[in-house]
Amino acid sequence: MTPWLVLAGLGAFHGLNPAMGWLFAVALGMHRKSGKVVLLSLVPIAVGHALSIAVVVLAVVGVGLVIDQRALEVAAGLALIGWAGWHIAYGHRHRVRVGMQTGMVGLAAWSLVMATAHGAGLMLVPVVMPLCLAATPAREMTAAGSLPVALAAIAVHMAAMLAVTAAIAVSVYFWLDLAFLRRGWINLDMIWTAALMVAGLILII
Repeated sequence: MTPWLVLAGLGAFHGLNPAMGWLFAVALGMHRKSGKVVLLSLVPIAVGHALSIAVVVLAVVGVGLVIDQRALEVAAGLALIGWAGWHIAYGHRHRVRVGMQTGMVGLAAWSLVMATAHGAGLMLVPVVMPLCLAATPAREMTAAGSLPVALAAIAVHMAAMLAVTAAIAVSVYFWLDLAFLRRGWINLDMIWTAALMVAGLILII
């Protein structure tokens, strides 16, 4: 049960992070003066995020079919640490900018790029690998055993992410407005970078 809770927790964390979409949904709704737009914006945001993590998770499952599990863990750990290092050095300089006139396709593309840049899919690797291995006989990855588990992991993560994103976006738009951000907000990007580093070290060790 614990890996599934971790997947849901990571999804909730992504939903909490303004950079993952709720802030854009609120801003777009305010620009167009429509609460309906806030809700509609959540769909492409979720689609883009899901595509980003699905590419990574399914790639890891595919690679796991042909290489040793330990080699995969070390490679994933190094990738996580490298991504954390990139965030520290350059992450704050590379912000994807999308205008308020963007359509739903543009918003989905923005969400995909943002999730990828944050390493959202990479962070799921340490959780998905044990789940896929536990679902197969002799603890060996097989396509038949791993793929359904990987898809279920993506679904759990996305359900939690979308629930939190929707709750915050609706609350901010209808009741809180964006003034509360000026009074203080946790630096979630810093926490995320540290989490990438720790997860990478755990995989390698």
